[in-house]
Amino acid sequence: MGKASGGQTTVQTVEQLVRPVLEGMGLRLWDVRFEKEGPDWYLRVLIDRDEPLDLDTCEAASRAVDPVIDAADPIAESYFLEVGSPGLGRRLTRPEHFAQYQGQKVAARLIRPDEAGRREYAGPLAAFEGGRVTLAAPEGEKTFELASASYVKLCDDEDLF
Repeated sequence: MGKASGGQTTVQTVEQLVRPVLEGMGLRLWDVRFEKEGPDWYLRVLIDRDEPLDLDTCEAASRAVDPVIDAADPIAESYFLEVGSPGLGRRLTRPEHFAQYQGQKVAARLIRPDEAGRREYAGPLAAFEGGRVTLAAPEGEKTFELASASYVKLCDDEDLF
């Protein structure tokens, strides 16, 4: 991930720039991702609110944050800005995500198989402490480092899983 001034990552810098703009619009910043896909870079700003998001809201948020990011110019690479919803199966990446969804069913995939040879786990989110995630899986509690998981995501809609 690119570095911005003062040792902060591009993501942290963009987050500080866009959070007050989005909060002023009644939106929550869910996540910021700076990702390379093929030859192109994408700056993805994921937003959330209590009522469902629509395309007009995403477009308005994009128009509001674009000039703020441009003025600060924190990204050396050329990139595409995308503003959208975390959607169904949203990834939990921050402590506040884990706090908000404690008790909800989540799915996790480990980067490497664990001592039992498994990579996939699902169950209610029991705890998140010190970078460690605990699921109340049907076969018993499973605790792992968040850093050892390719993802932990919400099972919003059981029909999809």
